[in-house]
Amino acid sequence: MRVYNTKHFLKILFSLHKSDTLKILFPTMILVGLYSWGIEYLEVEYLHLSSQSPVSNVSMIHSLLGFVLSLLLVFRTNTAYDRWWEGRKLWGKLVNDSRNFAIKIKAILENDQQDLEQIARYLKFFPHFLAKHLSKESTRLALDEDYSEIVEYIRHHGPSEIVILLTHKLQQLKKEGKISGMEMIYLDTQLSGFLDVCGGCERIKNTPIPYSYSSFVKKFIILYVLALPVAYVISIGLFMIPLTVFVYYVLMSLEMIAEEIEDPFSNDENDIPMEAIAQNIEKSVHRIMGLPG
Repeated sequence: MRVYNTKHFLKILFSLHKSDTLKILFPTMILVGLYSWGIEYLEVEYLHLSSQSPVSNVSMIHSLLGFVLSLLLVFRTNTAYDRWWEGRKLWGKLVNDSRNFAIKIKAILENDQQDLEQIARYLKFFPHFLAKHLSKESTRLALDEDYSEIVEYIRHHGPSEIVILLTHKLQQLKKEGKISGMEMIYLDTQLSGFLDVCGGCERIKNTPIPYSYSSFVKKFIILYVLALPVAYVISIGLFMIPLTVFVYYVLMSLEMIAEEIEDPFSNDENDIPMEAIAQNIEKSVHRIMGLPG
């Protein structure tokens, strides 16, 4: 049974990370608070409106808008999370395919250390360069002097070139009689899996959520928050100021979180840890093939 860690909970509650929405939204939260105070002063202090005023009827319309907004935000966050989770499943598939390929090729070429080392290099290159390809950042993979030309070539052509080089290597081994036709068939299953992962990740990366949709949600949130003190300040009073700021923070935070995770390959704090997974694949390949780490 897991022990509840109070210190860990308090640390999460009171710490502010660099991507925390509170730090990002704080300047606009101050503006929203000032706006709410202005509405309170105008309606209560200056116009002396009461609960019998026609303005109080705005609260009924506002509650209906809140229901519509909640549906939009649920759909927005679910869609964004589905994209993140699909990307994570694709990288999980890459881990399994890499291990399966390493196990099979190790059993086939058990006594051919030179070929095993070359294939292991291709296997460890692929996840690193896929991460670089998706995030457009330079890879952390160290260059081996004997393979520096190959690495530079791959950097200009993408991770699919590694699969081509690996396929050529397997065809060469087949011609040399080291791999049979049946063995080529079940090795090709993992090779196809590498390209499936690459294509699936590219589909997520190159098909963003339509800008008009995310823009509409943001505008809807702003209008909803601006109408909030107008509808309820007569009955709630000054307490409407922190309440409006809190509602703005919650709604905009949900939108910002959805916007961040809809592209899971940008190497942000909440994105898929591609480089960590790539390093894990590299270690697994070395361990399975009996090579030094």
